[in-house]
Amino acid sequence: MPPPYDIIILGLGPAGATLARLLPPGIRAAALDKKGGDGFRKPCGGLLAPDAQKALARFDLTLPKEVLVDPQIFSVRTLDLDSGLTRYYQRFYVNVDRHRFDQWMKSLIPHTVDIFDPAECTRIQRLPEGGFRLTFRYQGKEQTLDTRLLVGADGAHSLVRRTFYPDRKIRRYVAVQQWFPEQNQTPFYSCVFDSKRTDCYSWSISKDGCFIFGGAYPAEHCRARFEAQKKSLEQLGISFGEPIRTEACEVLRPASLREFCCGGEGVFLIGEAAGFISPSSLEGISSGIQSALLLAQALTASPETPERAYRRAAWRLRLKLAGKLLKCPFMYWPFLRRLVMSSGLGSIRLLPSGGQNSIAILKNSFLVRRRKL
Repeated sequence: MPPPYDIIILGLGPAGATLARLLPPGIRAAALDKKGGDGFRKPCGGLLAPDAQKALARFDLTLPKEVLVDPQIFSVRTLDLDSGLTRYYQRFYVNVDRHRFDQWMKSLIPHTVDIFDPAECTRIQRLPEGGFRLTFRYQGKEQTLDTRLLVGADGAHSLVRRTFYPDRKIRRYVAVQQWFPEQNQTPFYSCVFDSKRTDCYSWSISKDGCFIFGGAYPAEHCRARFEAQKKSLEQLGISFGEPIRTEACEVLRPASLREFCCGGEGVFLIGEAAGFISPSSLEGISSGIQSALLLAQALTASPETPERAYRRAAWRLRLKLAGKLLKCPFMYWPFLRRLVMSSGLGSIRLLPSGGQNSIAILKNSFLVRRRKL
């Protein structure tokens, strides 16, 4: 007797929700997601980078207004606590509520996909006759589902990856983030480097009357590192106050090509579960959407098997992310970072009024392009 489902997707973040929306017609599909409507909220600055905007644009998707938040900021305040340098760089991010963004992505999934939400998968077995059996808790009961193909879109702590590829280790951090009532006079977005507390980076962003601060830290003493960094920033005039809520989760930062894993033998990994996240910025929405698209196309590939088609199609994505490793030394090595920031290359000079600031941005962009020519 064949399994009741052709494919089950574990996780409905941007990667899983995109795949569920793009599955070929006629596929019997189900998806399990543990977040629920008001459940787990991913610690994330909630800024859509240009690559993520481009990924959405490929599908002619437009963001609903309830996903957008104020303010929309066009520069990033880069703070290097090692050298004491501060620079501003022009950026074109879209400020969104990450939780509402994820819920919107899920709302686009067609009704032909059976969704179990919230559902926590506790065990995955490969069946002797082929296919897989998932054991999970849903509506207070333990249940099972069988499927022919399995997709891990379940993020950094992927159960699918841990079950079938335990030897494919990947560099991990703990993301800690807190929300505060906004007390800073001027809303801003910042990127913080502080090698005493982490060899990754931290961020802050204003959202609808709240101020968010978070960072990615080595697991050992991660909360103490977070609190120590807050104290350092308070000395620079950044106000925090009492937190409204605290969020934490694992986050990945790949260090080599080997850490990217597409799966095989009926198992597929997409998004962060596959390691598809930028090693320089930790941006993963664009790669999640792109890897979901590649897998959806691979599921209709002929005469290749889906596993081979997906692995071949994902090569460019893996190469693009590996290329970002070349950018990491200029961001995370204190000496090289100090050289880049001291040069002022690509930075903008803030002026008192918005109009003057716009002129400075345009003038700086022109000068950068002229130097390149």
